[in-house]
Amino acid sequence: MLTRLSIRNIVLIEALDLEFGRGLGVLTGETGAGKSILLDALGLVLGNRAETALVRAGEAKASVTASFEFAALPAALAAALEDAGVEIEPGEPLVIRRQLKSDGGSKAWVNHQPAGAALLRELAGSLVELHGQHDDRGLVNPRGHRALLDRFAGADIAGVARAWEGWRAAETSLAKARAAVETAKADQDLLLAHLAELTALEPKAGEEVRLAGARAAMQKGERLAGDLEELRHVWEGSDSPLAMLRVAARRLDRIAAEHPLLMEALAALDRAAIESGDAEEKLRAAAEALEFDPQALENAETRLFELRALARKHRCEVDRLPDKMREIRAALASIEGGEAELDALESEARAAGERYRNLAGALHAARQAGALRLDAAVAGELAPLKLDAARFLTSVTELPEERWGPGGMDSVEFLIATNPGADFAPLNKIASGGELSRFILALKVALALRQAQGERGSTVAATVIFDEIDRGVGGAVASAIGERLARLADGGQLLAVTHSPQVAARGQTHYLIAKSSEGTVTKTSVALLDEAGRQEEIARMLSGAEVTPEARAQADRLLEGA
Repeated sequence: MLTRLSIRNIVLIEALDLEFGRGLGVLTGETGAGKSILLDALGLVLGNRAETALVRAGEAKASVTASFEFAALPAALAAALEDAGVEIEPGEPLVIRRQLKSDGGSKAWVNHQPAGAALLRELAGSLVELHGQHDDRGLVNPRGHRALLDRFAGADIAGVARAWEGWRAAETSLAKARAAVETAKADQDLLLAHLAELTALEPKAGEEVRLAGARAAMQKGERLAGDLEELRHVWEGSDSPLAMLRVAARRLDRIAAEHPLLMEALAALDRAAIESGDAEEKLRAAAEALEFDPQALENAETRLFELRALARKHRCEVDRLPDKMREIRAALASIEGGEAELDALESEARAAGERYRNLAGALHAARQAGALRLDAAVAGELAPLKLDAARFLTSVTELPEERWGPGGMDSVEFLIATNPGADFAPLNKIASGGELSRFILALKVALALRQAQGERGSTVAATVIFDEIDRGVGGAVASAIGERLARLADGGQLLAVTHSPQVAARGQTHYLIAKSSEGTVTKTSVALLDEAGRQEEIARMLSGAEVTPEARAQADRLLEGA
């Protein structure tokens, strides 16, 4: 629940620190005193838009800090804090602070850790439930009626939503498989032709690189073959340099002993003959290494041409051709085994659809049962609100299958009939302004009481605020409203901004909001009233500007009766 609210420089509020407790707290004051400013300030820590107009005139910045305490942290709140990385110890208060500047921009902190407005809005649903003067549209609009009924009935929406997603996924898989098989069947002849081409060619991974390398080597051998053949004739003929060296060496050998220089010349000739022999061997080896088969070269070039042409046809790299073969075989296999796969997917989709129908049917039944309970609960609130002749009906209608969804197969709408024998119609079609306000209160009371009971699926906020829900009514109706607000606050925390003395008298705590002027400066202040202060304020609400003894006596009676 909200335990403390500190406001600095918000509109007419210079500095304000309020503490709140359990039960019903009422906030009263003259029109224009600034009650809406308190709600605007609280809205800032709940993630509402930070308007620069909220900063008090002449100030550079403003801030609002709210503290909330819990007997046990609500699961949704704990999950949101954990996702945001905000740590909170058991029993530790949750403190939210929002600061905004007069020149634009705002900052927020949750337990001293920086936070964005999106996180504040996510937390708000578990912290404060506001029923304001202008939020009736949410209850009047049929779009929100199903969620309200589900919350009241404690319906298992999550299970139905999961079943819906499972059904949709199964249907999507089935549709994709059908489309794939149909496409494959349409292309079957083409696929077979492509596979025949690829099978005939039998492409291998890395084959292009190997063929290109072999072709390059053979082309090099082809270019050098003529030159090597000429060299072979030079070295291998009878008048080759090596033969001539050997003849010269034999002749010199006969006379070399006659002079040392001849011996050296002979040695040189021998060395030259040896080197020439080595050269001849290397030339022969080179010729053998570069020897090629013209047919092999032609085969390699033809193979490369065919591979590259097929790769261009399939718009892929040559090395991807083996993968393309496998893909085509898989596509053809899917055609052959497609019917069996479709049968399995169809069975799965039927089972998923049946699961959804069963759960959605159970949800439909729960809604119908919840609708009866809600109708009875609202009916019980109508007579004290002087709507004795009115009737309330929660219409649960099963939708056609094409309109089913994660929320089930129903549409829900709240209907009313204000006169005996009249047909039921939507809330905003036949109710007058005063009637509509009281219908809305009866519905809110019924819904909130169910929440307070902690039913499965409940999303009870820590604090409930009613902003002038009693507008336009008085007397016995106002008294009935006060009694219901007090009942709603039992065991929890409810704050009510009110102009009704009957409602104010029901409060366990009473705050007076007042506006004062000092020269050209106007300020709003809030004071917690004691018993005497409460009597005086309720007397003012009863009599107006001049508080009479009769008004004070009536205020005493209201307080005693409450």
